[in-house]
Amino acid sequence: MKTIQMIYKDASRILKGLLLSVVIILASCQSVLEEDVISRIGNDYMNTASGFNDGVNAAYSTLRMWYGTERGNNFTVFGTDTYRQGSDGSWKFMNEYTNQFDSRNGHAREVWDEAYRGINTCNALIERAPNVIGIPEATKNTRLAEVKFLRAHYYFLLVQLFGGVDLRLTETLVPTTEITRATEAQVYEAIVRDLTEAIPDLPAMMRSNDYGRATRPAAEHLLGKVYLTKATSTAQAGDDYSKAEVLLKKVISDYGFILLPDYADVHGFGNEINNEVIFAVQYTRDPLTNGGGNNGHVFFLMEYDNQPGMRRDTQNGRPFKRYRPTDYTLNVIFADRENDARYDKSFVHLFRSNRPGTYNTSFDLSKPTVTFAAGDTAIFLPGFEMPAAERATRPYQVLTPSLYTDKLYPALNKFLDPGRVDLTQFQGGRDYIAFRLADTYLMLGEALFRQGKNAEAATFVNNVRRRAAFPGKEAAMEVTAADINLEFFVEERARELLGEQMRWFDLKRWGLLLERVRLHNPDGSANIQDYHVLRPIPQNQIDRVLGGEASFPQNPGY
Repeated sequence: MKTIQMIYKDASRILKGLLLSVVIILASCQSVLEEDVISRIGNDYMNTASGFNDGVNAAYSTLRMWYGTERGNNFTVFGTDTYRQGSDGSWKFMNEYTNQFDSRNGHAREVWDEAYRGINTCNALIERAPNVIGIPEATKNTRLAEVKFLRAHYYFLLVQLFGGVDLRLTETLVPTTEITRATEAQVYEAIVRDLTEAIPDLPAMMRSNDYGRATRPAAEHLLGKVYLTKATSTAQAGDDYSKAEVLLKKVISDYGFILLPDYADVHGFGNEINNEVIFAVQYTRDPLTNGGGNNGHVFFLMEYDNQPGMRRDTQNGRPFKRYRPTDYTLNVIFADRENDARYDKSFVHLFRSNRPGTYNTSFDLSKPTVTFAAGDTAIFLPGFEMPAAERATRPYQVLTPSLYTDKLYPALNKFLDPGRVDLTQFQGGRDYIAFRLADTYLMLGEALFRQGKNAEAATFVNNVRRRAAFPGKEAAMEVTAADINLEFFVEERARELLGEQMRWFDLKRWGLLLERVRLHNPDGSANIQDYHVLRPIPQNQIDRVLGGEASFPQNPGY
């Protein structure tokens, strides 16, 4: 059987063919009135066994528009309480919540269009499946379950970002301008139905034989998150938390997933396939088939490459200086560095010289010059305010918190990609871990807390906290029922999942987005408004619709 990397290689080719020959047309087309069905070859091909399989592969490839991308990170890392803007980048208004963040936003347009391309591919596969021959029925049912998982995944992203959207569950083959916005409740109903139908036909195993395909636990994890999110939306129901509890317990107990003993190994380079990963989005090292690549490696880095004794290299990464940790992240979230190892294991603490020589110091003026041989420590970030007298005794520059700037700050190490072919390469090849077991534990703890089951919640979250402890500090990391409250989950999810494209969604579903940005993000605090809990509907979408905004209303405030 093909590996998922080969699947995505095929998907890149097939998706282009589908777009050219079938013209996957719906609300996602750039100019729907100018589109036309230019050939029926692709249409016929999708009805064959090979075309059906290639179509499923193409449906997976759309995930690459979100995970590990600039747009996916800007939508979820910017504009939160854990990160503020660094010195570089052209998307600062997404963190600042200025009036530049409007309906012409390129990221909003790209997410909208690409999600609907993926949705229409899924719709086509679901409708055509009964007429496809040459595929064993059991295999076809599994592939259809994967497609429903993907369609639900795309709609879940859309409803969290935009609210009620165009709910399109049948294939669109011809241009249409008659489009309306469904309610959030209708979108959630469709998401829940797709995942509920998919779960029985997905393989009940930790990993599919074709690694990267959806499995039963991946769908259960996603549906658990859907219920947890739905519970604080306009679609909420009284049993959302109890349904999430059942699903998330199954993921933890039924499939053999484990929390890796060492937190540092979860995102360790070369260890992307591990027993904590429930679902990952696949990338490759082939530039012809990797799309835009996993770009997460560039965004969280500091400007090490212009410092004495240093130059840019593949090991330390290409620093875009996009996301700088807030004071809240460094001083509150990671306040406990005696028992909790996650600060130590989440950030880069030293840089070794790759440009030997003698230099004038640049930021640590406790000594006038520094001299390095290759491999000597050039920069050290102790994480605390080391006195100048002590810094002066060190043969390298010491970057203390009082010296942090929008260029110099602790760099997150989770997404570093030293496997790139050269030091300028933007298109990384690491898989992006979308769902992992620690998130399952924390979501389960939250679902239990919401039902008043604090003692049981503490039992589950202590698994995550013990794993995070320095050796011998496990008992000190444990919490009790009395410690379990919303603020505990606000902080614990930040400690465990920092930078993993979840924070904006978490703050929104907790109803804390405005409060936490105003308290902890000095770049966005003055501008964020009530309406920013939704993103703007792309203007090109509204312009496509007969009747414009009267027929397809913009979200309030934009």
